[in-house]
Amino acid sequence: MSDEANPFESLQEQIDDAARHLDVADDVLARLKHPERVLETNLSVELDDGTIEVFEAFRSQFNGDRGPYKGGIRYHPGVTRDEVKALSGWMVYKCAIANVPYGGGKGGIVVDPSEYSESELERLTRSFGKELRPLIGVDRDVPAPDVNTGQREMNWIKDTYETLENTTAPGVITGKAPDNGGSAGRVEATGRSTMFASREIFEYLDRDLADATVAVQGYGNAGWIAAKLIERQGGTVVAVSDSSGAIHDPDGLDAVAVKEFKRETGSVSGYEGAAEELTNEDLLTLDVDLLVPAALENAIDGDLATDVQADVIVEAANGPLTPEADDVLAESDTYVVPDILANAGGVTVSYFEWVQNRQRFYWTEEKVNEELERHITDGFDDMIDAFEDTDAPNLRTAAYVVAIQRVVDAYENSGNWP
Repeated sequence: MSDEANPFESLQEQIDDAARHLDVADDVLARLKHPERVLETNLSVELDDGTIEVFEAFRSQFNGDRGPYKGGIRYHPGVTRDEVKALSGWMVYKCAIANVPYGGGKGGIVVDPSEYSESELERLTRSFGKELRPLIGVDRDVPAPDVNTGQREMNWIKDTYETLENTTAPGVITGKAPDNGGSAGRVEATGRSTMFASREIFEYLDRDLADATVAVQGYGNAGWIAAKLIERQGGTVVAVSDSSGAIHDPDGLDAVAVKEFKRETGSVSGYEGAAEELTNEDLLTLDVDLLVPAALENAIDGDLATDVQADVIVEAANGPLTPEADDVLAESDTYVVPDILANAGGVTVSYFEWVQNRQRFYWTEEKVNEELERHITDGFDDMIDAFEDTDAPNLRTAAYVVAIQRVVDAYENSGNWP
């Protein structure tokens, strides 16, 4: 893993790579590479012992040409301004390739949530919600969960906003609990889109996902759901990992049993059904058919990419490969389905949740999953068309070609003001 790679610079390089295959003016391209605004705030929160601690927090609104800013809020000690800017940019193009009418945003608080009580996290979340209040809204900016956040935190932000605004506005945030206006199918959405993307790329390559060996790096929500659903398609999950390390069994692991073990113990390490324990780097370089990076950014840099043996990589995480890794893998004919499509299930079902909130009419899980499959498979087909019709060197560049063109078209149709 590269400690030096700057995710915002990686995003800008990816945009430049795609722009070479598009007829986009330099001045228009420049505005697609920088956020429109970034909130940087310091949250003073009272802890349970009565002391005050200050937490740094960010919200980046990258581009709103196609609709309200959209993107999650993460709680992690490694959150930085540049990371949040990059993630908000990836959201712009993720929404565009999935063809949902949103722009891109992202937020984060520099905090390790495992070190704080539930009441402290609630006060922290509500403090951030108060700072976000002037920026967010059903037609302005719609946050969602991300790393180390979920339904609980979204419910707190919704309640904070509604209390301060003296209104009901379930569509101000997505990823809520069903009883608070959340959507069926939202929890599994990112893992499900990863499975759909895996199935589609194997079909494109005239291979069968049911015959594939699979390694999953990161066993949080996206990783374990992807593992479970790929297993249901017949794939054999031979290795998984989390921050504690990796486990491996060439005969296959039980994805659900591993998740239950992690839920009970806090990690996958020590799972008795595994044949051996590995490091995360060992997992990333296993000889498997499909590798699913589902942790954080920059998991695979140019040096590590030379040792990657997987035939196909499907990115459940945001930005797990550096641009240098992309170059190495393209030369080795490794197919990489990029994050902006593979993990777009989360934002797509967030869109469905937002639509349901506005209509005050709710869908069945079956309808949600059917509509999600349509968006992901249509996006995959659009990406493949661009890959075959241009000289794009890889699927990531092809996906950006489609996404950037859609954002440019929206901008040019609207014009520039003032």
